[in-house]
Amino acid sequence: MTVRLLNEDCLTALPKLASEGLQAHSAVTDPPYHLTSIVKRFAKSGRTDSTWSRSGLHQRTARGFMGKTWDGGDIALRAETWRLVYDCLRPGAYLLAFGGTRTWHRQAVAIEDAGFEIRDTIMWLYGSGFPKSHNAGDGWGTALKPAVEPIVLARKPLIGTVAANVAQFGTGAINIDASRLPDGGVLVTTGNGKRDRQDGYGMQGGIIGGSPLGRWPANVIHDGSDEVEEAFAAFGEAPGQQFTVGPQHGKRDSVNVYGDYGERPLTLPRGDTGTASRFFYTAKASAADRAGSKHPTVKPTDLMRYLVQMVTPKGGTVLDPFAGSGSTGLAADQLGCDAVLIERDPGYAEDIQRKITGDCPLFAEVSA
Repeated sequence: MTVRLLNEDCLTALPKLASEGLQAHSAVTDPPYHLTSIVKRFAKSGRTDSTWSRSGLHQRTARGFMGKTWDGGDIALRAETWRLVYDCLRPGAYLLAFGGTRTWHRQAVAIEDAGFEIRDTIMWLYGSGFPKSHNAGDGWGTALKPAVEPIVLARKPLIGTVAANVAQFGTGAINIDASRLPDGGVLVTTGNGKRDRQDGYGMQGGIIGGSPLGRWPANVIHDGSDEVEEAFAAFGEAPGQQFTVGPQHGKRDSVNVYGDYGERPLTLPRGDTGTASRFFYTAKASAADRAGSKHPTVKPTDLMRYLVQMVTPKGGTVLDPFAGSGSTGLAADQLGCDAVLIERDPGYAEDIQRKITGDCPLFAEVSA
């Protein structure tokens, strides 16, 4: 497996990659969040026709998170940026893009305007955030403690059906089984042990009450920190199914939204207990994740590996147009995938290069 690193602006690198015929199986990226106010981002006069995305004056020069120029401007809020990513992906390829809680809505709209279909939003919960609030007196402030980052889950349109797209391009579906969580429950078998699987929660090889492969992946991920665990504990115990449910209980009609689920399959108790945290994947950061990196927003390798595996077939290629510390490339290599990384900041590119010649010699090509 190989990882290619381009040390240049993604706005110039992506058209080159498209002209070379890059058709990646997925894109997993952590772009700038642009955590500046509209006034600061688009000059003191506020956003006007002259300072909108067509203007180069304020796009890439304003300072954002921790005073970094790469977080200023609006590069991740522009449809044309994501259209360049779109052009480097196969039909049905998924895009996973982190965002900030103050600006991700504009990023999601830009992704959709570029031609992607918004399929879901994953919430990454963590306990390490620190509130940056101004003291307004008498116990009043101006900011909450940051504890979540949304991840837009989007897909380039299919050609034909999902099955046909997967067969032709290897893309279009989520790797559910590889993303499952350890069940942690007591799986109960039927008396004869010969029932066939009926659905994801029901019977498989005589096992009822859950899949032996683990729990179905959710759109919430957390870091396993004490703060997050305490938050889940505050809701009390969340026991799994405690009673037998089956066709005798009638149909599962939802209220106005999802329609008729049909008769319930026979499902015996799971028998598991604990807080709701066990329903979600836990990606814990380690000291090795930050080792040698100057980047202020390094993501846990476990988290990036989980996301890459969710949307990239084994042996496929993942694209990251905002490579940062190179976590996507490291995750791809660990999974047996190729990766194409783009990072315009020379300092961060050097951090990534250290993985080439240091403890992680995984990059096959570096170009500037």
